[in-house]
Amino acid sequence: MALPIRVRRLTEQEGQKLQQTVRRGSTSSVRFRRAMMLLASAGGSTVPVIARLVQADEDTVRDVIHRFNGIGLACLNPQWAGGRPRLLSSDDEDFVIQTATTRPTVLGKPFTRWSVRKLGDHLRRNTARPVRIGREAPRCLLARRGITFQRTKTWKESPDPAFDAKLERIEYAINERPDRTFAFDEFGPLGIRPTAGSCWQKQGSPDRLPATYRRTHGITYFHGCYSVSDDKLWGINRRHKGIDHTWVALRSIRAARPDGAPIYVILDNLSAHLNWKIRRWATKNKVELCFTPTYASWANPIEAHFGPLRQFTLANSKHPNHTVQTRALHAYLRWRNNNARHPDVLAAQRRERARTRSERGLRWGGRPLPAAA
Repeated sequence: MALPIRVRRLTEQEGQKLQQTVRRGSTSSVRFRRAMMLLASAGGSTVPVIARLVQADEDTVRDVIHRFNGIGLACLNPQWAGGRPRLLSSDDEDFVIQTATTRPTVLGKPFTRWSVRKLGDHLRRNTARPVRIGREAPRCLLARRGITFQRTKTWKESPDPAFDAKLERIEYAINERPDRTFAFDEFGPLGIRPTAGSCWQKQGSPDRLPATYRRTHGITYFHGCYSVSDDKLWGINRRHKGIDHTWVALRSIRAARPDGAPIYVILDNLSAHLNWKIRRWATKNKVELCFTPTYASWANPIEAHFGPLRQFTLANSKHPNHTVQTRALHAYLRWRNNNARHPDVLAAQRRERARTRSERGLRWGGRPLPAAA
């Protein structure tokens, strides 16, 4: 029997970028839908489940997974065609890209970043290799090559010495014991404020939400639980994160398998999850806690389902208080669980910006597959 199609093991960088996609939003629905497919597949979802989640054809999902396994996150970028023939040679274009991605201070310029005007002027005045290029040509070339003007960001590498071992255990639970595998995480903070979103309106007349400056309602956190095999999401809103609330959520997961069989719960390394009382309770009740590696919460399969939750309960909303917000959130959860197998289940739109290259034959953690005996 052929094995089900799924993405290879994500690297740490790929997982973090895909997690940002479903949580922070996107102006490109193509990138978001493809990122949702990859993150859901990494979380153990099958191709039919992913197709229903993102409202796409199953063959499309398979194509995206195969392309990701071959070229990495570059598969998220849509391929555009058309336009007049290029006026610059390929070598000239490569030189322009190399110059644009090099800090100006390295080339002896007294500024820290290029503008389009400064870049074009430098290329024309470069005595070693002058390139005659107008003002708009660099802008179009950079966009075509996927080079955009972005904010500088800091980066965290996972210092967890058990990085590979933890991912191995999570992978085992998702692939070998899906009927006994659950995921838990806190989603938030959820504040009371008008939140911009998207909706259908007459062109030039967007729907407007009032602005607020005094926010006295505080925040809440959604303590979410997800069943991998049943594709069910449930949870409760709390004012803060804590040991007691985590304990209640874990007991609700344990109750989902009343036969007493051993179960696996995937969760992150929040201090409330590591408490000795929770560990002792888990051991006593046959619950194995599978912690994600440090700075790698993207390995939790519940992350792929928080994007639609934010899109359909928070975006384009102006809830007056937490009671109304909680009711709206749970109403969506009931609809989502009742329509998990219905073609009208929609995917949320989130931002994705990634050009990380990947190699063939690598697993999630970036380690080469062991040679066959």
